[in-house]
Amino acid sequence: MARYRNDLPQLRNGIFLTDGGMETTLIFHEGLQLPHFAAFALLASPEGRNQVRNYYLPYLDIAREQRAGFILDTATWRANADWGEKLGYDARALRAANENAVALIRELRSEYERPGTPIVLNGVIGPRGDGYKAGKMNAAEAEDYHAAQIESFAGSEADMVTAVTLTNIDEAIGIVRAARAQNMPVVISFTVETDGKLVTGKSIQEAIESTDAATGGAAAYYMINCAHPSHFQDELDQDSAWVGRISGIRANASVMSHAELDESETLDAGNPADLGRRYRELMLRLPRTHVLGGCCGTDHRHIAAICEACLPREAQRA
Repeated sequence: MARYRNDLPQLRNGIFLTDGGMETTLIFHEGLQLPHFAAFALLASPEGRNQVRNYYLPYLDIAREQRAGFILDTATWRANADWGEKLGYDARALRAANENAVALIRELRSEYERPGTPIVLNGVIGPRGDGYKAGKMNAAEAEDYHAAQIESFAGSEADMVTAVTLTNIDEAIGIVRAARAQNMPVVISFTVETDGKLVTGKSIQEAIESTDAATGGAAAYYMINCAHPSHFQDELDQDSAWVGRISGIRANASVMSHAELDESETLDAGNPADLGRRYRELMLRLPRTHVLGGCCGTDHRHIAAICEACLPREAQRA
């Protein structure tokens, strides 16, 4: 039975951490091969499962040390039909992969969760296509497409689902509708280009307001991920109601554009301390932000730096 599905603790007070860039860490730091950037394929073998398990441990240790809650993500960003087909997974195998990913993080929660520091099991959904390009589905097509993965999470102990690195408003609308049909709390995380806009040219404001308007505000909250803070901070008007719908940031430490990141053969990890300072500045613009983590190129060092910069301030404010 899901522990927090009907009462997500991050919607209340306190800071919840996440991990960093799973795929970039596994590829560049651990030297693993991830065809099509698909970490979920590792779960097919005991060795791969152990590698994914070990990936989470430094982050969970930081959360325990900081006495912070944690949003524990499944390794399933690519575990949908199109990417699964490229890797030889049919619908049944994909469902099993998503369920196995939840089982792994459930085991970790049983080891790490303590009273007062909840660990929320989060089923991760990725875009149908490339996370840096605009999708072409309308909302109805997106709802139908993503329903299978969401259903697999709904039948597990996952507390919620999060669609990460979305570039298309219609896809976001479809995912929210599909999650609502399964009574699953859902979070939408958009990514932006260096100009602070979605690759479609839409603003973050348009993306959030349009998704809320089309779904009756059914998303639990919104996030921004896979962009450097300098790319979007000037888009955030703290006096606007839509900004209050943003409760999480998972930024890149690199200032590179998505195109540059795609072409790079080396990892740009940026500066962890600088990223932490930028998160502190973002939290002044985003007073309802409770979820802090990283994305491409970040690892446990960046999360530790974010804690160093942000958690003392939060403790003083509390």
